[in-house]
Amino acid sequence: MEALNGAAKRVPVSESSQLAEARRVALGLARAAGFDETKAGKAAIAVTEAASNLLKHAGRGEILLQTLDDKRRGRGVEMLALDKGPGIENVGESLRDGYSTAGSAGEGLGAISRQADVFDIYSRPGLGTGILAQFWARPATVPEVFETGGISIAVEGEQVCGDVWSFRVTPDGMSAFVADGLGHGSLAEAAARNAVVAYESHAAEPLPELLDVVHRASQSTRGAAVAVARLNPASRRVEFAGVGNIAAVLAGAGGMRHMVSMSGIIGHHVRSFREFTYEWEPGALLILHSDGVGTRWDLAAYPGLARKHCSLIAGVLWRDMARGRDDATVFVAREGSR
Repeated sequence: MEALNGAAKRVPVSESSQLAEARRVALGLARAAGFDETKAGKAAIAVTEAASNLLKHAGRGEILLQTLDDKRRGRGVEMLALDKGPGIENVGESLRDGYSTAGSAGEGLGAISRQADVFDIYSRPGLGTGILAQFWARPATVPEVFETGGISIAVEGEQVCGDVWSFRVTPDGMSAFVADGLGHGSLAEAAARNAVVAYESHAAEPLPELLDVVHRASQSTRGAAVAVARLNPASRRVEFAGVGNIAAVLAGAGGMRHMVSMSGIIGHHVRSFREFTYEWEPGALLILHSDGVGTRWDLAAYPGLARKHCSLIAGVLWRDMARGRDDATVFVAREGSR
């Protein structure tokens, strides 16, 4: 799976007039993905219900929408509905039609889960709620080797995002990449896009050589911070190399381990390209994020979140840790399905 359009579409929801905007954006992305009217309608219903739930139960929140691509399932549309409201005491009950804590018909979550091909929810009292819904052109015919999720959000006031994420399945595992173009706006987007194109063309090369290719390809741009991680399930190892301030974390049963990047700016000032190797625990998460997301987070503060879909983990971390003054990206991956 990979993002097609870079930055996700962000629809704030704090009043009823914004429900129509969320529905309009969802329909536009669904049609751009080639969905027929029935499939596009399912996405629109789910997004409208999610936006309505934000108003009813939290008072305000965000709908994030993006187009995805997957070799197994074709094109897709992903929705994240995120709020910092009171949370849900009993998530299981809330999925049952007729149940409500807001005096409504109580059909919102049930409707979303029925329309979606992939559905997940994370909610804790006092920690707000996150809802994931994905809609795909066709069912998956083979199991996932890796589950991934990523979100890139442009800083408020910008139409384009200077962050980008990507990944590639390699012969021995998976390679993931995040680039953060210097600053924000169109020049930052061009720098990040240039870096990711170079990465995608050379993803299987040894990491120092790969970063050198990205560095040379980026010399005509304003430059970027980048990080690349390669997971090898057979050897239980993670190879990592980075330049600049992309945060890279391995989160597993043993806690969180931060991986080391070198100082510099890809395309301009780089002292060295160095690869580091780490142990890959069964069930661990790989988390990469740009400096638009704060680093003082700990999954231990979110009981049960690590077991959720990678896209939902990325969304919750963005919701709570985005600094708000720069573009922000979070990418999460794990081996296999949950």
